[in-house]
Amino acid sequence: MTADFAFSLLARDGAARRGRMATAHGTVETPAFMPVGTAATVKAMRPEEVAATGAEIILANTYHLMLRPGAERIAELGGLHRFMNWPRAILTDSGGFQVMSLAKLREIDESGVTFRSHLDGTRFSLSPERSMEIQHLLGSDIAMAFDECTPYPAEEAAARASMELSMRWAERSRRAFRPRPGHALFGIVQGSIYPELRLRSAATLAETGFDGYAVGGLAVGEGQEQMFAVLDATVPALPADRPRYLMGVGKPADIVGAVRRGIDLFDCVLPTRSGRTAQAFTRGGTVNLRNARHAADPRPLDAECACATCTQYGRAYLHHLVRAEEILAPMLLTAHNLRYYADLMDGLRGAIAGGRLADFAADFAARQEEGDIPPR
Repeated sequence: MTADFAFSLLARDGAARRGRMATAHGTVETPAFMPVGTAATVKAMRPEEVAATGAEIILANTYHLMLRPGAERIAELGGLHRFMNWPRAILTDSGGFQVMSLAKLREIDESGVTFRSHLDGTRFSLSPERSMEIQHLLGSDIAMAFDECTPYPAEEAAARASMELSMRWAERSRRAFRPRPGHALFGIVQGSIYPELRLRSAATLAETGFDGYAVGGLAVGEGQEQMFAVLDATVPALPADRPRYLMGVGKPADIVGAVRRGIDLFDCVLPTRSGRTAQAFTRGGTVNLRNARHAADPRPLDAECACATCTQYGRAYLHHLVRAEEILAPMLLTAHNLRYYADLMDGLRGAIAGGRLADFAADFAARQEEGDIPPR
């Protein structure tokens, strides 16, 4: 497919992989976490601040950008990288999940989905071909095949019909995708919680041929145990020489477990959304800055974190900002959360390369369980 897009495996530790992905806008060290920039912005962060956290790739949203300002307008302005001043890699999702979760009065058939915008009720149509066209206009380094995200829970018959529709759409997405050097198209495995459906989906996508493979339809309410069971069944069936992406995941413990099962890429709104709701991720677990116990606590959020939030501000000040509803609070907490996630991924990469992932995971779990211990 795209000649200059490449994925190299550098080390293994069990099923876990340490790799490097080359794109039109730079390399991405894997396992990697992609901050979510839904509407061409990572909320509460300037692009250069996102880069400073260690992020090498972000996710942007086809559905939201097609509604406003429009893919054609972004293309006229030089493409998404220039539009949002992000010179590094961008992955765009296909829009299928948002059509199912946000759009109004949607109608789905073999051709695609017709829906009304959740913003103003304007009628739109989205098909595999139109999704590929939009992502091409945006200029994303990695485009995602158009799919239907199967709702959870779903009976096996409904999950089968949904998966089979997504596989037909995947083939149409593959035909409509226009290759460019350094750009890629990923297929998306569906099948809900049913291993046989997941394996059929993975086999179909591998036969079609994609630059990478995503596992979709998880983190939608099934719980961690069920999610890991699906990954145990699915990931070994994916081509070993291509990147593997778990969509919409997730919590730090979810990421550690998924990396141990062979996943290379992740995205989730959790670190940015938590930053806007007074929650911070630390090596000792999640901290709620609304709690009164932080009111006189001069400690940093995480003594082992080198981000500006942790090196320049104490918990008491952050607590004050949160309680005063100052806009600086989500800015500082989001910056810290994204750095925490970047540090977690860096630690995982080092552990895989050093053959000590099991020890890393055990230490991570022990410290999370110990929790954030307040001063005496």
